[in-house]
Amino acid sequence: MKKRGKKYLETAKAVDRTASYDKEEAVALAKKTAVAKFDETIEVHIRTGCDGRHAEQQVRGAVVLPHGTGKTVRVLVFAKGTKLDEAQAAGADFVGGDELIPKIQNEGWLDFDVVVATPDMMGVVGRLGRVLGPKGLMPNPKAGTVTMDVTKAIADIKAGKIEYRLDKSNIIHVPIGKASFTDEQLADNFQTLMDAVNKARPSSLKGQYIKSITLSPTMGPGIKVNVLKATAQ
Repeated sequence: MKKRGKKYLETAKAVDRTASYDKEEAVALAKKTAVAKFDETIEVHIRTGCDGRHAEQQVRGAVVLPHGTGKTVRVLVFAKGTKLDEAQAAGADFVGGDELIPKIQNEGWLDFDVVVATPDMMGVVGRLGRVLGPKGLMPNPKAGTVTMDVTKAIADIKAGKIEYRLDKSNIIHVPIGKASFTDEQLADNFQTLMDAVNKARPSSLKGQYIKSITLSPTMGPGIKVNVLKATAQ
């Protein structure tokens, strides 16, 4: 058991572990329990009934949160020719091609949060699979990060596009904003995410899709959200 600080224990008292809250109550509680000295991220953890070992039960996609994530996202674009200029004009933080491979592979350069690649560069980017894969940075068509429309990809990412996918325990972990956001902004972002995840339900899945939903600030306790209400269409 990891030892919890006094502050954590104080705030945890505000949360009834046995209850599941409506999204508005959960959001208000998550904000109230975010007492760290920095602007904590509010995260959503969705436990699914999927088995990600089966390709047809994989859940993966991306959605633009209406109020963004509150985080400045650094975008690296792999492209060539006119697409390089287009990416630069669209506000990419870094653009390049082959020459970036040794920098990432040998020098361990990872000063970016999202990687976008044009399809003709995936052969090059594929060589970085070992580095980018485990960090969840590999461009993927499902997430809209392998595309010829680099302008739209960059605009979406900068506007607050987040990717959701199952981890090894079949749980989806996603940030939906900061503790400094208003309750309405967080509730909006939460609902937008839930709508997208609901739509992504694998058709082959039998049984319950979403088993539990927990909201939590970076340093605070988990708050259970009422699954039925959050997934009602």
